[in-house]
Amino acid sequence: QVQLVESGGGSVEAGGSLRLSCAATGYRRYGRVCIGWFRQGPGKEREGVASTLIGDGRMGYADSVKGRFTLSQDTALNMLYLQMTNLKTDDTAMYHCAASPYLDGRDCTVVTDIKGYAFKGQGTQVTVSS
Repeated sequence: QVQLVESGGGSVEAGGSLRLSCAATGYRRYGRVCIGWFRQGPGKEREGVASTLIGDGRMGYADSVKGRFTLSQDTALNMLYLQMTNLKTDDTAMYHCAASPYLDGRDCTVVTDIKGYAFKGQGTQVTVSS
């Protein structure tokens, strides 16, 4: 079982920044693991935001956040981060960290796959006001 605990959400004005953190435990037993963030805003469908393979340098991003959000990881601390800049009101959502064991042929930078990841955290709320 992979446990994911998010933090760092809050309320910010448009144009502001936030950094989300995800503490991940229990994933090493699965070997290679895909990990990332998805979000779900009020009245909206779940949307993959950013994803990667733990320990890999390649990151995938949704078009809606490219150039504004940066995914990073600290494998020594078992942490995943999402640095969000130039936030927009449309970024308002509950942000969830998610992870799933790597499968042969899977590309962990395909963010649309995050919605189907096996393990998910409870989420952290991000509210952006105009």
